[in-house]
Amino acid sequence: MMNLQGSWVAMPTPFTEDNHIDIEGFKLLIARQIKYGTNQLFILGSAGEVTLLTLEEKQLIVRSVIAYMKDRAARGLKVVPVFFSAASLTTEASIAFAQFCEAEGADGVVFTVPPYVLITQHAAKNHLDACMSSISIPCGIYNNPSRLGVQVLPETIQFLAEKHPNFVVDKEAMPSVEQLVQVQRLCGGKVKIMCCDFPKYSIVIPTLAVGGTGTANIGGNIIPEEAALYSRPWTSMKIIEECRERYFKWFPLLQELYTFSNPVVIKAALNLLGLPGGHLRKPYEDYMGTRLDHLKETMTEMGVIEKYHIDHDHIEV
Repeated sequence: MMNLQGSWVAMPTPFTEDNHIDIEGFKLLIARQIKYGTNQLFILGSAGEVTLLTLEEKQLIVRSVIAYMKDRAARGLKVVPVFFSAASLTTEASIAFAQFCEAEGADGVVFTVPPYVLITQHAAKNHLDACMSSISIPCGIYNNPSRLGVQVLPETIQFLAEKHPNFVVDKEAMPSVEQLVQVQRLCGGKVKIMCCDFPKYSIVIPTLAVGGTGTANIGGNIIPEEAALYSRPWTSMKIIEECRERYFKWFPLLQELYTFSNPVVIKAALNLLGLPGGHLRKPYEDYMGTRLDHLKETMTEMGVIEKYHIDHDHIEV
C-alpha cells in the first residue's frame, strides 16, 4: 500500500480572468511542486475553494490532472501521487465522487465528515466506513473540527484502520497533541499521520516527534523546497535538527500565509511570484492594500521572490 510521507501540498485552484478553471495554470503549479521535491499533492481541498466549484468543474479538474500526470509519465518526467477530496454534504455524494475519481485513475481520495450538520461520533464512523467501503484505491481522512464542526476521535480512526486496508493516511488539523499520540498509539502505524502547518496549532514538530510521517501543508505552495525539507519523517538526529532549524526559520512566513482563511493569502503570494494563482471566487475578497504590501515585504526579505519568481525559475511542464 502507498507510503505517504514528507510534504503533501494542498493546492489552490487557479482561475482564468473570465472565471474558468485554468488547466494550464494547474499544470505549471504541479510541475513546480514536483521540481522542488514535494512528495504528494492534494487537490480540491479547502485551499482549492472546493465549495465554490460546480460538480462539473471538479470532474474537469480530476480528469485534467490525471491526464497530465499520465502525460508526464509517458514523457519520462517525474510524477507524484495525487489525492482528491471526495468531501460532500451527504454520504451518497461523497461515495459517488470517490467512485468517479477511482474510475478516472486517481491515486487516492480523502474523506471528511460532512460540514455544518454536526453529526454524532457514531454517525461519523458510519459515514467514513461507508465511504471507505465504496472504493479500493488508497484513501484518507481530513480531521478538521474547526471547519467541519466534528472531531473524528482516535477510537473511530482505530476502527477504520482495522477494517479498511486502503485507509492509509490521517490528516490532522486540530491543536491537540493528545489526538496525535492516541492515533499513533491505537493504530500502531497502520495509518500514516500527517498534519496541517497552521502556526497557531504548531503541531508540525509534535506530529513528527510521535512518529508522524510528514505534513499536509499549504506553505509548500510558496516555499516547496523548504517545506519538503522540514516535513521529512524523523529517521535520524541529523534530520531532526535540520527539520527544527528550517521550520523555525520559515515560521514567520507561515504566520503570514495564515493571516486569513485558505487560500486567500496563498493566492496573493502566488501572484506575487508571477505564478497562476488567479483571483478568488466570491464571497472571498482578494488580499490587497497594506496587508499585500507586508506580504511582499516578508517574501522579499526572506528571499522567496528572488528564488521562486517565475522570471528566475525554469519549470519544465
